[in-house]
Amino acid sequence: MVKKRISIEDVARRAGVSITTVSRVINNVPTVSKQNRIKVEEAVAHLKFKPNLAAQRLASGLNNSVGLVMPGYPGLFHSFYAIELIRGVGHACETLHLDLVFHISDGNSPVNTNAMGGVIFADIIENKKQVQEVLEEGVPCIVINNIVEDLDVNYIAVDNIKGAKIATEYLVGLGHKRIATITGNVNTQAGAHRLDGFKETLEKKGITLRDEYIYKGDYSRRCARSAVEEFLSLKNPPTAIFAASDDMALEAIEVVMEKRLKVPQDISIIGFDDNPSALYGPIGLTTIRQPLFKMAEEAVRYLNAIVAGKKTTPAKIILSPDLVTRESCSGPKH
Repeated sequence: MVKKRISIEDVARRAGVSITTVSRVINNVPTVSKQNRIKVEEAVAHLKFKPNLAAQRLASGLNNSVGLVMPGYPGLFHSFYAIELIRGVGHACETLHLDLVFHISDGNSPVNTNAMGGVIFADIIENKKQVQEVLEEGVPCIVINNIVEDLDVNYIAVDNIKGAKIATEYLVGLGHKRIATITGNVNTQAGAHRLDGFKETLEKKGITLRDEYIYKGDYSRRCARSAVEEFLSLKNPPTAIFAASDDMALEAIEVVMEKRLKVPQDISIIGFDDNPSALYGPIGLTTIRQPLFKMAEEAVRYLNAIVAGKKTTPAKIILSPDLVTRESCSGPKH
């Protein structure tokens, strides 16, 4: 036998009030008399009535759904970056009693905003048109992980240039001069900015950057393996490698060890992300921690405040990354 779902009509019947009065109590409208409020609250408790959150928001003129638009790419659900953003957005939605609409996009299809009170774009990769369309529709939106200068849109991003500078300065400070990098996808802002920060630091320190010390990667372990094999085949191989993601850094460590070399004694390796797996490899990975979870959470809270009419100031927020030192870096042997 299917258990009957308790409705707002059942609550109104038990309390002896109108459905409108029940709705007003649920939505904390202050015009309800104390006597009627007590009746409704007793009926809700007795019947164990669970209000429909969507109905609550609609009754107050608000939409309780947040859309998360994420570029689709191979290995999306194996990506620490993607999982942290989804986890952060999901946690904030749960805390604020919001629904999450997840949209994996190729950048071409329009975003259906009818069911969304606000939209979060996880980066802008070949989908700027989608952002423009949402802005034109007047739907509150925010971009995360991308500093947007050519659109009038809110954003919360990580300072990737600063993160790369911190990593490179750390290696230089240990005495390294032959420093190579495995970049992320330079078509993404994060990948391009991490390469820029790396180059700028070496130039500032007066260290010559050789072309063969730059391997254009795509954040994958496969490209990291190819990069390290190329670096180690050079006449003057690097004594240190800055990998633009922890996944690539961990694969780099694997390749170095397969070649019967030691990390960090023969070659130092530093990553970017502070992926939990950085703790559990053969060598604790020194890395740059970026606040992905915080960035995602703050995006939801900001959107919710806009939708509720509590926030009008544009968000142009850049979060700072931090160095996490472990065992994968030391001074060069020679």
